[in-house]
Parts: sequence; structure tokens; C-alpha cells
Amino acid sequence: MQGLPSESTLASQGLWPLAAYALLVLAMLVAVVVISALVGPRHSARRRDLPYESGVPPTGMASLRFPVHFYIIALAFLIFDLEAAFLFAWAVAAREVGWLGYIELVVFIVMLLAGLAYLWAKGALDWGASPANVAASATEEIDL
Repeated sequence: MQGLPSESTLASQGLWPLAAYALLVLAMLVAVVVISALVGPRHSARRRDLPYESGVPPTGMASLRFPVHFYIIALAFLIFDLEAAFLFAWAVAAREVGWLGYIELVVFIVMLLAGLAYLWAKGALDWGASPANVAASATEEIDL
């Protein structure tokens, strides 16, 4: 048993490439930061510190509240996005699940269409509605 190396020797030999890689990455990171600080442009204009969005200077405060309508649209999008994920999963296993899986899929789609019809009837998808009306309808839905 004298010819076999100990476990600590194997562990230290197996981790040296990882340590070398980590040191190389750290050295490159430091080099990039130092070189950009030395070579990069230096500006001290007042306009440089202003917020900037798509080439348009800001006109108001950045902490505006979004109307509830946008959250309702985002929630509806999330629900129908998950529906697409379930439909893709069903399409992959369509042959294995057979007719019973097809009937369950139809029930699933009918339930989602009922939810879409409810959103449509409540005016949640109406972009022309004022945010106050949408917020009022949203609070009515919560009280149910």
C-alpha cells in the first residue's frame, strides 16, 4: 500500500486547475478595471449625472405610480403565458395521453376562455378606459 497516494494529495492535485483559473479571472478583472480607469475618458459635466432615457431628458419625477390597469394586463399576460407552457407540454405528450388528455385540454382552454371573457366584460382589456374606472372595477372584484 505504499505506492498509493493519500487522499489529501489527490484533493490538492485535483483542485489546482480551479485555483489557477480563479486567479487568472481575478487578474483579468483587476487589469480591465485598472486599464479602463487609466485610459478611459474623464468628464465632469453637470449633464453627465442626470438620468437619461432613450435620448429624451426627464420631464418629471421618476417615482410615478402606475395605474392598476397595467398590473391587470401584466397578470393576464402571465396567466396566458403559462397557458402556452402547458399547451407545449401537452403537445409533446399528446400521443401518450390519448383522448382523455385531449378532453382535459379542451376543458382547460374553455376555462381560460371564460377567464378572458370575464376580463373583457369587466373592461380590464379596454385601453380607452380611464385608470380611475379600472381601479374602481379592480377593487370591486376584490370585494367579491
